Amino acid sequence: MRAIILVGGFGTRLRPLTNSKPKQILSVGNKPMIERVVEQLSIYGITEVILSMGFQPSAFIEAYPNEMCEGLPLKYVVEDSPLDTAGAIAFAALQTQIDETFLVCNGDVLTETDLSKLIGFHKETGAETTISLTPTEDPSRYGIVPSDNEGLVTGFIEKPKGPDFPTNLINAGYYVMEPSVLGRIANDRPVSVETEIFPKMVKDKKLFSYPSDSYWIDAGTPGTFLQANLDLLSGVREKKISGVHEQALVSPNAVVKSSVIGRGVRVADGVHVENSVLMEGAEIEKNSRIEGSIVGERAKVEEGSQVLELTIVDHEEIIERGSQLRSIGLTGTAN
Repeated sequence: MRAIILVGGFGTRLRPLTNSKPKQILSVGNKPMIERVVEQLSIYGITEVILSMGFQPSAFIEAYPNEMCEGLPLKYVVEDSPLDTAGAIAFAALQTQIDETFLVCNGDVLTETDLSKLIGFHKETGAETTISLTPTEDPSRYGIVPSDNEGLVTGFIEKPKGPDFPTNLINAGYYVMEPSVLGRIANDRPVSVETEIFPKMVKDKKLFSYPSDSYWIDAGTPGTFLQANLDLLSGVREKKISGVHEQALVSPNAVVKSSVIGRGVRVADGVHVENSVLMEGAEIEKNSRIEGSIVGERAKVEEGSQVLELTIVDHEEIIERGSQLRSIGLTGTAN
């Protein structure tokens, strides 16, 4: 089976880290997010990955010039203008001549869902599309998917208003689709799969769902991106990693707790790093404190500074000596 990964978004929720690069190129546990997604696909027999790209496609092409990722061949498809989710799926499928059952996933979703069970259920029901579902404590941020006992979807409600919800099962961003879906998608305008295509399929009783309580996270916000990194250290995931890259230089007089330290990072004497991510090439000078925050690639935090409370330090940004930074909102932008 072939898989389309949607990586065309602007990544606005993770700015400024995504001002000049797609979020799927950012590292999660010292490995680009896109590689973690493809690695999971490879476990379940996906034979080829199609990257549906829009924003900064050259970043992917430069990262994988031999058109291989985690042992799987890549194909690149670039939209001339944003086509929204359904439009991107149709464009990628038509450009690569998909004519059999295929998988679609969002490139900022990290999961350990058993895709073989999802695909098997899809084939058993004869559905036109089957959506993977996951439970959540706050359905209002996502699209909830009420279904009957057979898995037939009875509604598709995008970003519902609470406090009472008919279900806490949300769209997990993984779909098994038949080629017939492509005929439902207009090719002359942007089309949303969540707000236009899926609701029509509900009316036609062609949309099924398959719930899973396996690990799942949408890593597209500062908080969830940070959490996706820390989850690889805490044992929440199937595989636990060491957070400190072997090519990082961490002073024996520094304290590093539950943090991801990237390649080439330099952590000086007296530094305290906790529940944070220091990306490749970052430098933290003496007696600084990084807590619950993200420091971008080749950024520099000068001596005696504090970076706290989900602050994002941009790539190559310099935080001047003695600064105190705290997040000023959901964007994680520093003040």
